[in-house]
Amino acid sequence: MPYRICKMIEVENGHLLSKHPDKCRFPHGHTRKVELIFEADSLDDREMVFDFKLVKRMVDDFLETYDHALCMNTSDPKFEFFKEAYGDRIIGFENLDPTTEVMAKTIFDHTSGQLQHHVDNPDPEYPVRAEVKLKTVRVWETTSSWAEYGL
Repeated sequence: MPYRICKMIEVENGHLLSKHPDKCRFPHGHTRKVELIFEADSLDDREMVFDFKLVKRMVDDFLETYDHALCMNTSDPKFEFFKEAYGDRIIGFENLDPTTEVMAKTIFDHTSGQLQHHVDNPDPEYPVRAEVKLKTVRVWETTSSWAEYGL
């Protein structure tokens, strides 16, 4: 059985789902919890999978772009209007509705790339071994609803 660690980060974020038949097609927000779950078959020389501080470094700037931003499908007829009005606070998802499922995969892909970067370019203070894998990214939309993407 592998060892697993989880780092949870909260972000205030909005989206609108242009393909949705009901209220979710209108702009609305969520206090999202993002759970990043990593695993390894063994512990490092500090008895860790790897340090939680490095998890935060890997995703902080990326998740900051989502904070108080509105995620939209680039095909939405109002996308350009919102983008012009609010600039970088509008995050476009290329021809996709930014559902919680899509956001989980987007965060997974970013974090996987960052993990590989830190394996290839070890931080002397917070090294990470090649055996460490990102297992799952779970994004909570509400206190009772989440979506997850992973291996």
